[in-house]
Amino acid sequence: MRVLVIEDNHDIATAIRTMLERRKFSVDIASDGESGLEHLLREIYDVAVVDIVLPKRDGFSLCRAAREQGVETPLLMLTARDAIEDRVKGLDCGADDYLIKPFVDEELAARLRALLRRGKVPTRATIVAGELTIDVGARTATYRGKPLTLGGTEFRLLEFLTRNVGLTFTRAQILEHVWDYDFDGPSNIVDVYVSQLRKKLAARGGKGVIVTVWGVGYKLVA
Repeated sequence: MRVLVIEDNHDIATAIRTMLERRKFSVDIASDGESGLEHLLREIYDVAVVDIVLPKRDGFSLCRAAREQGVETPLLMLTARDAIEDRVKGLDCGADDYLIKPFVDEELAARLRALLRRGKVPTRATIVAGELTIDVGARTATYRGKPLTLGGTEFRLLEFLTRNVGLTFTRAQILEHVWDYDFDGPSNIVDVYVSQLRKKLAARGGKGVIVTVWGVGYKLVA
């Protein structure tokens, strides 16, 4: 899973990264509010840890701006401020959880896992992209009404691309979201599974649904 840590204190940010990477998270760090917001708008993260007191843009403003611009990433505020009014303000600005410094590593990790589980609850039982339909609950997919016979990894890959229709992802980004962070298989595994999906879609009339963006990666088009 991919985590963004927005924290200007280098020692704290490094400690959080080390702790999370030991638990098999993939971690990016932003050291100020503006770059943190840019990361959230540009990249896909499973969860973000946000400090309140940040250079250039504070955590309250960052959370509010992220929500106003459509960012749905779960946000956990991590701060030394323990006043009730600060907690309420943070949650009202769009944060999903709030943890006070100093914190225990296990509690931060547990709260992130809880946010990840919450984020995995499908907001839509059915995802539709053009003539492709995915039933998330039943774990089935059809193209032009015809069923696609998919393995577990094929389904996860197709669901991920369909949820993000029109967006281009690198192979590394696809690995982080569809496979485990510590995946140790062949380097071309994404290409292999994309090829398999393309063949199955083409057999149902869906040639060209998954597009190669040369020099970057892949995207699904409706």
